[in-house]
Amino acid sequence: MKQIKLLLILFVVISCNSDDTKNNNTELPFLFENGFEISGDDINELILPDASSWTNIQLQDPNNGTNTISISTEKFSEGEKSLKIVALPSDEILSKADIEKFGFRAPIGSTIKIEADFYINTNEDLTDLFLLDLECCSCWDPSVPDNQCPGVRLKIGGDNEYLSIERGKIVNSTIGQSEISFPKFEWVNVVWEMELSQENTGKNKLSINGIEVISSEGINMPNAELFKEEFASAGIDFTLPDDVFYERIQIGATANPTPNTIDMYIDNFKLTIE
Repeated sequence: MKQIKLLLILFVVISCNSDDTKNNNTELPFLFENGFEISGDDINELILPDASSWTNIQLQDPNNGTNTISISTEKFSEGEKSLKIVALPSDEILSKADIEKFGFRAPIGSTIKIEADFYINTNEDLTDLFLLDLECCSCWDPSVPDNQCPGVRLKIGGDNEYLSIERGKIVNSTIGQSEISFPKFEWVNVVWEMELSQENTGKNKLSINGIEVISSEGINMPNAELFKEEFASAGIDFTLPDDVFYERIQIGATANPTPNTIDMYIDNFKLTIE
């Protein structure tokens, strides 16, 4: 959300599902883990109506074709199955293919840890590919259409395809690293841990295959003052609610603005909030 004015133009292609804005009352500590080991191969078996498992599949197809999400036995890091995602390049429509989990609550002061294994099955350029989004859908003015669900994201960027913590939607700069380029054609374990804060005292850590590549302090939640100023620049009078918390996570090709088709597998997902 670096520029609200720009976001208002892009509402149609990057908006959030309004059903995800409900309040959540998760007791801490909270644990959700899933290895995609369903009985059959129907992806809908992952979605349970009581929000105890995955809660939605997001497929936003570009004009040039159809994205897919499926259960695969071709590659896996544990068990016998994984989640396979094929996301075509964007055109006038931003291409997305991911699975979502809402129904939890990660408030200010809590520590959230997100772990997953990725297998990127392509040698194409991954620059600007988003893999993980952590979002606060209640951090948006309800009078403005198409909730942008502000939050923080993991993004591959730069000429060397470094995984970074992208904070544009909370009006902050990206926390980058230049130690490990994102490996391809192998299973890659990613661990993202944050002590959540609206101030610069927030803790941000990122590890790739057991090697810590980011350990940095900085804002990692929507900040009331920054949001008020940013919305005001677009002529909107908005104040964040006092009770700010993350409530939704998306994993996959959460946005594929690259010029390439992304073919990936995901396994061994784990979300912990304490």
